[in-house]
Amino acid sequence: MIFFLSLAAFFTLLVMLSYRYRAFLLPHVPDRVKSLFPNLNSTPYTRLSTFADQVNAGMNSEAFDIESANLAEGDSRLGLDEQGAREVMDIMKRERVGFDQARLIRQNRILAANGIDPSGLYLSTFSLIRWH
Repeated sequence: MIFFLSLAAFFTLLVMLSYRYRAFLLPHVPDRVKSLFPNLNSTPYTRLSTFADQVNAGMNSEAFDIESANLAEGDSRLGLDEQGAREVMDIMKRERVGFDQARLIRQNRILAANGIDPSGLYLSTFSLIRWH
């Protein structure tokens, strides 16, 4: 009985480690085996967009000028933070505001989630503020 339990625990550990290190192990799997499992080749990640893609999507303004600051200078980095860019685009569509206003709304939400009001003061009643 103990033999079968230890054997099951060993195989469970092997499966867990294989899943954990799948990014390292998948390049070593033969193509014949990969063809049997079509989901092995697909990744849950999407390609990061570039600055040019984000400028074309309307994520540019005079105050936040990606075009002249990044594109004209040949910046080789990928674009803005994907999650933040998606949030800003969602706010722009939902609230029907411009890029700068959407960035401000997003930043105020982040501050509020951390207990800070838009002026920069803590919302906590326990915080001590020293006035000069």
